[in-house]
Amino acid sequence: MPEGDTIHHAAKRVAAVLVGSEIRSIETPHPRHGTDRWPERLGGRDVRSVDAHGKHLFLRFDGDLTLHSHLRMGGAWGVYGRGERWHRSPRRAWLVIRTDDHEVVQFDGPVLELMTEGRTRFDRRLAALGPDLLRDDFSEGDFLRRLRDDDGTRGIGDALLDQRNIAGIGNIWKNEGCFIASVSPWRRVVDVSDEEALAIVRGIQPGMKRSAERGGRIPRTIHERAGMPCPRCGTKIRTRGQGDDNRNAFWCPGCQR
Repeated sequence: MPEGDTIHHAAKRVAAVLVGSEIRSIETPHPRHGTDRWPERLGGRDVRSVDAHGKHLFLRFDGDLTLHSHLRMGGAWGVYGRGERWHRSPRRAWLVIRTDDHEVVQFDGPVLELMTEGRTRFDRRLAALGPDLLRDDFSEGDFLRRLRDDDGTRGIGDALLDQRNIAGIGNIWKNEGCFIASVSPWRRVVDVSDEEALAIVRGIQPGMKRSAERGGRIPRTIHERAGMPCPRCGTKIRTRGQGDDNRNAFWCPGCQR
């Protein structure tokens, strides 16, 4: 699943070619949106901003209309020069926005919806999102309050993936952050101090911000390194599924307690 830094990077790339440019056409090739009339509803409107919160991306048009996207496990945003070959099949495109010089494509959905600006503020799914680690207004206090309101018997690794606690952290950054802070992802939330919880998010925040700005592969110290020696203490790294979604936790039993 694309993590928050990937979505923020996509928002920057999309904004760079759409904001301030005249939209020449909008297409919704996927059958799910065949009767939604988005090209007509958005025709003649400019994109005034593109932003992200956690793993959600918003294209905000003039006239109080916003396209909301969540890529789930397999979706992607692509930005291309006009006529440039796309990196996925055109049959997988859900949204295509063209300017004179560029084509912006959302592939493989699966969450793509047109809503009013007001609904983006009051929609229950979006209103419940926790503070975004990559935003300038990220609040450590809000994160800690939400974490303490969560089930204290839950593993901290599982709690970090809950977007209601903190928005944008995915499985890779969860594993890397727990390693940086020397905290086992299996330790119960109630047994993790505020200082330790903040050490996890502070440890990954600079890397996430660099990734959001520049893109590229996320550096991996422990993620997907099961069976290899820990770079800190030499103990073999372990892995096991965690939480309701059974996302693989990677940790060192020697130095993460």
